[in-house]
Amino acid sequence: MKKLKEFVEGNFFQGFILIVIIINSTVLGLQTSEAVNNSIGNVLSVIDTICLGIFIIEMILKMIVNHFFGYFKNPWNVFDFCIILMSVLSGLSVLSSLRVLRVFRVFRSLKGLRGFRMASSLKPLQIIISAIGKSLPGISWAMLLMVIVYYIFSIIGVTIFGETFDEWFGNIPKAMYTLFQVMTLESWSMGISRPVMDVFPYAWAYFVPFVLTSSFIMMNVIVGIVVNAISEVAEGKKKNQKESEVTSDKDRDTLLKEEIALVKEHLEQLEKMLQE
Repeated sequence: MKKLKEFVEGNFFQGFILIVIIINSTVLGLQTSEAVNNSIGNVLSVIDTICLGIFIIEMILKMIVNHFFGYFKNPWNVFDFCIILMSVLSGLSVLSSLRVLRVFRVFRSLKGLRGFRMASSLKPLQIIISAIGKSLPGISWAMLLMVIVYYIFSIIGVTIFGETFDEWFGNIPKAMYTLFQVMTLESWSMGISRPVMDVFPYAWAYFVPFVLTSSFIMMNVIVGIVVNAISEVAEGKKKNQKESEVTSDKDRDTLLKEEIALVKEHLEQLEKMLQE
């Protein structure tokens, strides 16, 4: 069992799985092309099935070395399990001819999720995703503040520009969507701001503060929250790694002391036998 665990967690096996993930993601992309499907569609389907079989074998091996329930203690293993389960269900879509099982047609489109398994195989990606999850509370508060800013500027926009530019500022939802486009800086000046300024010359006093607040200040706040979370997660992983190394060194020292004590005990017994 120990050798199997070392093999499954070893660099060779993990590298092999990463290569399979890349191949599988490439195959899934090629299968979306009708021309490629017409020529080598059967070959791609076989490769896809083989890759799925390898993922299932990997999952079973991890369950064995982690005594099944220990496998689900790792969030990344749970993530892999869900992806593989959905992939298996997508293979059952041939049963969709039955009315009861037509729901399985939905899983055909979920095969592409297998590409996300790359995130669970690369530690730098794990750090980024973990940091995003850790930063969600802070991002939520920043998003709430942004919604308040949107709402205030939407009220102002509807009040001032609503009658003239109904398509953009006819009501609160329209105004908020227009402001979202402005925030992304996609054609906001020539497409929205300048046409409004032709009718309302002082409209720049509305658009410029909103762009500065939403696109520059608020987005930088969100980026700062994520970057800070990435730094904390990376430092936490380094700290855990150092602690595990220290623990392993202590275990080695303890084992060595026990062996020395055992050797001393044997020598004492041997000395007593010689004296007798």
